[in-house]
Amino acid sequence: MLETTDAVFAALRENDARPYGRTRTVTAEELVDAADQFDDTKLKVLALLELMEAYEYDGEARKAPVVFARVLKFWDSDPQEFSKWAAHQVFWRFKWVAAALLGAPEVPLAAIRRWHEEMRERYTKAGHGLQPYYAEKFRLAAHLEQDRVGAFELWATRWRTELSDCAACETRTRALHHVALGDDARALAVWEPVLSGDSGCTEEPYTSHGYALLPLLRQGRTDQARSSHLTGYRYARGKAAMAGQIGLHLEFCALSGNEPRGLEILAENRELLDRATDPLDRLGLLTGVEVLLARLVELGHGELAVAGPAGRGWTVAELLREAAEQAGALAARFDERNGTDAVTARRRARLARRPLLAEPLALGVRTATALAAPERPVAAAPQPPELPEDLVELVLRARELERAGDPQAERVWLRVDELVSAPGHTHPQDPRLGPAERLHAELVEQRAYTPALRWDLPGRRAVLTEAQEAYQQAGLAGRALSVRAQLAVLELGEGDGLAADWALLDELLAEAEALRAEQLMEPDDWARLLQSRAYAAHSDLIEAEEELRAEPAERFAAAVAAFLAEAERLELVGRQVTARQYLANAAARQERFAEAEQELALALELIERAGLPWRAPLVHGLLAQVKLARDEREQAVELLHRALAEASRLGLWSFPYGPSYALLGHALGHLGDTAGAVRALSEAADRFDRDSKPVEAADVRLQLAEALTSAGRGADAVAVLESVLLDSGAQVLGERRLAQVRLQLARGLAMLAEYREAAEEYLLLADQVSGWGDDPQTLTMVACESAVALAEAGRLEAAEAARERAMAAHAVAPLPGKAATMLRELARAVMEQQGSEGLPTALAHLAAADEVGEQAQDAAAEPELRFLRASVHDSRARALATGERTEEALAEAELAAAAFEAGGAEGELGRAEAVRLAAVFEHRLGRTQAARERLAAGERRVRAAGHPEAAEVLADLAERLAQDAG
Repeated sequence: MLETTDAVFAALRENDARPYGRTRTVTAEELVDAADQFDDTKLKVLALLELMEAYEYDGEARKAPVVFARVLKFWDSDPQEFSKWAAHQVFWRFKWVAAALLGAPEVPLAAIRRWHEEMRERYTKAGHGLQPYYAEKFRLAAHLEQDRVGAFELWATRWRTELSDCAACETRTRALHHVALGDDARALAVWEPVLSGDSGCTEEPYTSHGYALLPLLRQGRTDQARSSHLTGYRYARGKAAMAGQIGLHLEFCALSGNEPRGLEILAENRELLDRATDPLDRLGLLTGVEVLLARLVELGHGELAVAGPAGRGWTVAELLREAAEQAGALAARFDERNGTDAVTARRRARLARRPLLAEPLALGVRTATALAAPERPVAAAPQPPELPEDLVELVLRARELERAGDPQAERVWLRVDELVSAPGHTHPQDPRLGPAERLHAELVEQRAYTPALRWDLPGRRAVLTEAQEAYQQAGLAGRALSVRAQLAVLELGEGDGLAADWALLDELLAEAEALRAEQLMEPDDWARLLQSRAYAAHSDLIEAEEELRAEPAERFAAAVAAFLAEAERLELVGRQVTARQYLANAAARQERFAEAEQELALALELIERAGLPWRAPLVHGLLAQVKLARDEREQAVELLHRALAEASRLGLWSFPYGPSYALLGHALGHLGDTAGAVRALSEAADRFDRDSKPVEAADVRLQLAEALTSAGRGADAVAVLESVLLDSGAQVLGERRLAQVRLQLARGLAMLAEYREAAEEYLLLADQVSGWGDDPQTLTMVACESAVALAEAGRLEAAEAARERAMAAHAVAPLPGKAATMLRELARAVMEQQGSEGLPTALAHLAAADEVGEQAQDAAAEPELRFLRASVHDSRARALATGERTEEALAEAELAAAAFEAGGAEGELGRAEAVRLAAVFEHRLGRTQAARERLAAGERRVRAAGHPEAAEVLADLAERLAQDAG
């Protein structure tokens, strides 16, 4: 037990610094008991107000009315013991109690209305405006759906007062009113200042982001909806007071095609399903859970295991029944209290909503949960022709399509397989069909080319091996040989250092020539074998080191020439296109871009002439890569859009969607279309996830985070990076890539001023990179940045320890710029947090920064070092000024100006700022005229240097000093 009032006051201050949650709430309850042992009204009031705040932001607002009753009793009996802040809180928290009463179904409407009237009477008696009172009346009317519009007008037309909700919260209330009336467009227009970040508070814009999700989707503003989800959920995650918001994000996932993401959100917040949060918030959470789980049941995932309340396992269907039962009962309690069906009607309306998008919205975040769902629906896919019923006709059609390379062949072969596998099937005796053994081998081979085995090399090898043996047994030695050639090159291109087995390939070629001499090899099988050789030569050429490229280049030229010549002789247009692609790719990689474009143009001409539209998307994608290499970005973007649209329209599952979207995002980013880049990179990450390519997905997410950061959407970027690190399978990414993700995350958190979290990431990263003997400078960089983050978080002692680690790393692997910047930032943080008492420490840091600059000997870095020294003078001037040593501060500002001047044109802006500082200090010293003269000279100089905005800053200051002097 705390034994003095001072100890309790100190404990209250300490608790106030804690994040909201169970620890803070339990401590606040204990501190009320501690305060009650003293005859000190001020202390008791402060403890009670702290407890109310803890309840409010920990999902237990229903407990607040009892606490506030004690506060009011003290206010009525002893108001002089209330500080100005506490007196304001008395009237402010009338609103908290009103909301708590409304959100508890056991509280009668009569009691809520009595509370409103007491609020009105007390506000009137104290001389406060009644706009907040009418706001509570409107909330009740909206809850009951009784005279909503009239109550809204009574509130919204009144002037705001000092007790009104903040502008951002009131904006949310107005916008939600328009949403309820079905006017999404007007609601979003009202919401714009909050959603854009121009207006905010502790809860905003995060709460509005959750409420705006569906209006944004309904209005087709999917980019904003994605951003609102990333930013809003990241804030709400794990917070009991945000349970209703989490329900909104679950609902969004269900209606935007992101059910796997919804399951992860449910798992991350499963504790809230057990916890007795405020009833109205709990109803919002449970309804969101229902929407998600009902959608999953509809998609056929009712038996999927899902995270639910502790103590037992749950399937989707079981948890849906449980959530529906609880939510239905809770809504009924509110309706019974209210005498209306408004709450149940709102719940019913949410449950009736249907998915809002034809295709899933790519969110950009990593989703580890995978559902056995079909591929995305293909927009405007062409209607395939009717299939013949006769098996012989079907097989002949499948073989014809296969020879042409038409993707429709897969569909026809599937139908053939169904008929052959049917009970009672008898193989037709038709010479056009051939023996049953041949058909069996063909069906086995087709399984190797299905989506299921796209990324399963061992599985594909096993199926092709079975097919090769089946062809051999069927007496089709030529086809068996062509499949053996495919097997010989199957793994090429799938990993570094893999080279073709040319001894085997030459052996297969010799066997093929022998079979051709005996007319035992079909032309298409011969072409397939030559294509395998060309592919192997192409792979070897790409993998070869530049100085060792002569032999692979010679082999490539010969292999592709032979393949192309035979494809032309046999009039196999699809294989001619493939040969042209090999030639174009090899030329582009050797920067022979004109030659590459020529080859691709020939390929497109062949495709157009032969009517092979399914071959065009890949060629357009390759041509886009060439255009990008030549900095022809607009043309590249147009080609990539065309390729992706064509591939989607034709339903080409084998098209490289992930790499193409990644390339598109890269190109759009360079064109300054950040929104387009974010869309493309988000889609690329999603495609790589679905293709089980975690490394590629992580690389794309790093690019996506950079794009989001450059667009000013730092919170979105952090959400994307967190999703990578939170993935249970993240270790597959490798230590270096994970370190890059963590570094970018730490920097993103620091940009959001979440310094405590940033420091934690930096410290984890420092431990991770400390053993990198081949790259010791990384530890220097990370240790420097971690020290700054700790200082910004107010942990100066920990920052000092990090500084020592950073300087030790700097001694081994110097980074003068990083080390000096760290020391300057530490000096600034010390002065901000300790004032003049921190001056000796700050000056010691700056002296160490001087020493870093003096020890740096790299002539190539001299411009950076010059800026470093000037910046140290600038920082010292500011520290001395804060410590009221103004004369010394002036001298340092002049030294800073001289040092920036030595940097030439690049130092002009720094010099102008140093002149401004010096003038401010001169004015403080009573030398205003000298300060004005300094500013005038500085203004002329910086204006002549081409910096009019900086000149205006100096001119404005000179004018203000003149007014002060006058």
